[in-house]
Amino acid sequence: MTTNDNKRPQKVLGTYAMIAVIAIFLLNIFVLPTLMERSIRETSYSEFLMNLDTRQVKQVEFDTQSYTIYYTVQAGERVQTCKTGIINMSDELVDRIYTSGAEFGSAIPTQQSPLLSLLIGLIMPALIFFGIGILLQKWMAKNMTGGPGGAMSFGKSNAKVYVKSSTGIKFSDVAGEDEAKELLTEIVDFLHNPDKYRDIGASMPKGALLVGPPGTGKTLLAKAVAGEAEVPFFSISGSEFVEMFVGMGAAKVRDLFRQANDKAPCIVFIDEIDTIGKKRDGNMGGNDEREQTLNQLLTEMDGFDGSKGVVILAATNRPDSLDPALTRPGRFDRRIPVELPDLQGREDILKVHAKKIKVSDNVNFHEIAKAASGASGAELANIVNEAALRAVRDGRRFATQADLEESIEVVIAGYQKKSRVLSEKEKLIVSYHEIGHALVAAMQSNSAPVHKITIIPRTSGALGYTMQVEDGEHYLMTKEELENKIATFTGGRAAEELIFHSITTGASNDIEQATKLARAMITRYGMTEEFDMVAMENVSNQYLGGDSSLSCSLETQTQIDQKTVAVVKEQHQKALRILQENISKLHELAKYLYEHETITGDEFMEILLKKQEVPANAAVSD
Repeated sequence: MTTNDNKRPQKVLGTYAMIAVIAIFLLNIFVLPTLMERSIRETSYSEFLMNLDTRQVKQVEFDTQSYTIYYTVQAGERVQTCKTGIINMSDELVDRIYTSGAEFGSAIPTQQSPLLSLLIGLIMPALIFFGIGILLQKWMAKNMTGGPGGAMSFGKSNAKVYVKSSTGIKFSDVAGEDEAKELLTEIVDFLHNPDKYRDIGASMPKGALLVGPPGTGKTLLAKAVAGEAEVPFFSISGSEFVEMFVGMGAAKVRDLFRQANDKAPCIVFIDEIDTIGKKRDGNMGGNDEREQTLNQLLTEMDGFDGSKGVVILAATNRPDSLDPALTRPGRFDRRIPVELPDLQGREDILKVHAKKIKVSDNVNFHEIAKAASGASGAELANIVNEAALRAVRDGRRFATQADLEESIEVVIAGYQKKSRVLSEKEKLIVSYHEIGHALVAAMQSNSAPVHKITIIPRTSGALGYTMQVEDGEHYLMTKEELENKIATFTGGRAAEELIFHSITTGASNDIEQATKLARAMITRYGMTEEFDMVAMENVSNQYLGGDSSLSCSLETQTQIDQKTVAVVKEQHQKALRILQENISKLHELAKYLYEHETITGDEFMEILLKKQEVPANAAVSD
């Protein structure tokens, strides 16, 4: 325990001693006089005279300042102190007191019983103070050990410790992140065979930083490293270092590294490290608890001996916000990206999670992985679980292909909202709107094939949607592909204009997506002649949605707005031309969707190519 930790019990004892002294003082000033005053019975003047006449009064005392008569009355062996007001202070009253046999003396209990006064005024407060001391001693003995929730545990790390028997997670339980597993395998090998690296003079990296979008399995990978290495695994969140008391976060960092050194070899995992590892702003003055915690973390990572086998793993969704001193070589030497899984990775993840449930033998995980493009590992796990829940609701003992396909739609658009019933006119408008999207996509080259069209409302607020699924994995998009995508977004509104000569609010999300894509073409991708290859926009937090901000003059922003409108408008007109040229198919497909509410991609293409009104090579995407 540090010097500051030793001083805390003394401060606590001094505080409680001061509280006890104040309590004794207030007890003597306010409480005791009130208790003594309540022991005196107040009587009427006539009762006082009657007691004199019956010779029950033994002592009488006059208080001329308060015009009060204090007297004691004896009834058998019991003596009671009473008081009454002075009505008439005369010689006749004095003679009457003498005649009754009463004596003039002290009738007030405090003056009458010095022993009682000593007991109440000194001994009782001492007993109270002694009792407080005993309770404080027991409380200190219980909490000085630093147990969870104790007052003396402020500087203790509350990291959760997992060992081999409790984790049981191996690399085989993690799928879809082969590159990250390869980089972490070397850490596992070092923990197993450190002499092999020491012989050649190599030292293990002190820290590895796992970066990637939420739900990609960063924490799971860290646990898998500990499971493979069969060493203790300390897990703590960055937010747990932040305390309301200055210095407590730094004390927790010190205690965490002390425990890690004691149990080496081991792995220390700090989740969401950006909570304490943000860039320091450089402002002088003040006492920033987060900055103190970061400074202590930097010092500890420099100070501990990496040869003992203590490996620091950390995870974050915002690597660009971390302090450069934290990510430099010698602290976090390795940066391991944990990205969204590709097609093969999604298929492997689905198979891993499908082992936990009962699935049909004819499930095609490849098709499910294609439909779940862009899904993270956590979302894929949720898709498999939703499929199992749907099978239970329908009374089946195993999940089918249809269950998995429906669960993808649940994750993307929400559950079917059966309580929302569209009017016949609205249902017809939504049918033409969705067919407009699908028809524009199908009649363009370089567009993803249509997988499913539905007009069943969802809990996300969508009245219908068109799902397109790529044939394979694509990492680059050409200018033509982006323009076709914008045209597809505008196809729903174009169908409404063409058929009903009116527009609705149903295209709000389409407008948002088309505008966002057109602006990105201009400001980020350099796909316009006016600005050439000049970046007009900065993107931060790429793993958390990608917040963007324009970095150009107001005049340039005006030109960007004008160009964005022109791009969207051009593709809108193209969508109108495509629908006008294929208006008979638009009517036929919309009618079929109106009647059946859901169309698969195969049904859509069969109706589209039925009369061979359009060439087959124009209807099928590349």
